[in-house]
Parts: sequence; C-alpha cells; structure tokens
Amino acid sequence: MAYAMAIKAPGGRDQFHRIEIDIPQPGPGEVTLRHTAIGLNFIDVYFRTGAYPWPVERDLVTGGEAAGVIEAVGEGVGLRVGQRVAYTMPNGAYASHRVVKADQLVMVPDAISHEVAAAVMLKGLTVHYLIHHSYPVSSGETVLFHAAAGGVGLIAGQWLAAKGVRAIGTAGGPEKCALAKAHGYDAVIDYRAQDFLAEVKALTDDAGVEAVYDSVGADTLMKSLDCLKRFGTLVAFGQSSGPPSEFKIGDLARGSLRLTRPTLFHHTVRPGWLQQASGELFEMIASGKIKIEIAQRFDLSDVAQAHEALEGRKTVGSTVLIP
Repeated sequence: MAYAMAIKAPGGRDQFHRIEIDIPQPGPGEVTLRHTAIGLNFIDVYFRTGAYPWPVERDLVTGGEAAGVIEAVGEGVGLRVGQRVAYTMPNGAYASHRVVKADQLVMVPDAISHEVAAAVMLKGLTVHYLIHHSYPVSSGETVLFHAAAGGVGLIAGQWLAAKGVRAIGTAGGPEKCALAKAHGYDAVIDYRAQDFLAEVKALTDDAGVEAVYDSVGADTLMKSLDCLKRFGTLVAFGQSSGPPSEFKIGDLARGSLRLTRPTLFHHTVRPGWLQQASGELFEMIASGKIKIEIAQRFDLSDVAQAHEALEGRKTVGSTVLIP
C-alpha cells in the first residue's frame, strides 16, 4: 500500500502520522513516481512548524526533494516507464508515490545513485544559484559560508574550491570543523569556541570578505554584516536559528552593503534553468570534483526522528529518507 507521512497541524514532531494513499494516476503532462529516496532539509522544519505558510488546512505532506522511478506517464509526456528521475519542489515528497509534472523532472545519469540524486537536488541546486547568481563568485575572492558542515555547506566548499575561491567556513565543534576542512574550505572556524567575526578579520588581515552566505539567521546575521568588505554582499538564504529581528535597513550603511534573500523555487521556474543547473551539478559530481556525504539514513516512517536529529544539529552532510 502506498503511504505518506503527513502533519496534522503546524507544530512539533509529534504531528507526524502515517496516512495510507492510493497510488496516484498521472494526468496530461504528468508522471507517477515511486520514490526510492527522499532528501531531508531544514525547509521541511520551517513548513512543519508553520514558520512558512501552509498551503493546506491539515495533513500537509512536506519534503522538497526526491528521486524515483517512473511507474506511469500521462498524455503528452516524452518520458518512459522505468526511467530514473529526480526533482525539487515545495512539499509533497514525504510519500512512497506521487504525481509530478514532467517538466519539473530531471533525468538521473547512470553515474549518480538514487540516494545521491535525492540528497542533492535541493541542496546542490541551492549552492548553484548562491555562487552563480546571488553573489557570482570569481577566482581569487574570499567568502564566508556558515554551517559549512551541513549538506549545503559541504557541497559549497567543494564547488567554491573548484572555482578557485578561498572559502572560510563556520561549524560547531572540532569534528564538524575537520569535516568541512576536508571538503574544500581554506579555514573553518568553530563558532562554539571562537568569535567568528574576530577570526574572519584575522584570516583576512582585517580586510573582510566579498560575500557572506548565511543560512543561520538570528545567531549570526549581524556579525555577518561586519565580516564584509565595503560594497560586500550578504546572502541570507535561511534562518535555522530563527529570524534576525535586530536587523534594520540602515545597517547596510556600514559599508554600502548589499543584501539579498533568494529562494530556490524562484530559480527553478526560470525557463531552462532547472535542466542547465542540474546538468552542471551532476557533471561536478560525476567528475569527482564534488563528493556527496550521505551520513544519515532513516526509514520514511521514522521521519520524526530525522527531524529531531536535524533540529538538534546532530547531523552532518546529507540525510535521506527511504520509503
């Protein structure tokens, strides 16, 4: 029987419950997927808790990325039953089966496993837009990347290194710092034991960095501004520690700074972007320039435990859920 892990109402992990579903049938332009692996991301927590608006009244199925096998195709679809595909879109992935519009799917190359594909669609494409669009980095520049040992951070460190960028990371504890350092970062600051602002200033001879990529929010954003060079760019793309309520527009006047708050799903609807960006991402992985660390696996039915580990910052690299 097909099933999904749904949430009754915005709140804690205890809201997760299993619901039995019929295997959905595709309409025109759609396919039915049997999920083989599902990615876990902090945006799932934002939806679960109600930090991001719910699109339904109850029984929300969260999850923003997955890989699977096509089991049925609708009218007008050029894909075939049995093909391996992956996608990223808001919500709906915490299920054994689902219907997806064919134009939201990308083919998974033979060199990429189901688990890796599920783990990189949201995180890897996030890194792609961060370093190519939000602040397009150039070889020789220095940037700061928070949460360097997380799924996004480990991909970013490797991709930045491949582009000739000096990346400084932050992570919590010696083990996470060592992990990030092994994934391309020039230096990693232990934010639990060190003042990351003072360390960035020391590492840059007080010059600061061209850009800061900040997904932490409340705990880091104000100091992130002070890490920037004049005319530097702060890319705020998450708030795992909560929203930065202290920030005011006038704070950008510290150095004629720029601030952007990008979202992946604004990029995926751009014509041609999804196929181009995912192709470049898969090529980087297949070439070995980016290695994906899947450090945690949970059964989909144990998704509450997965959320507990994620929120408690007990995870490193990527986590996948297996239906």
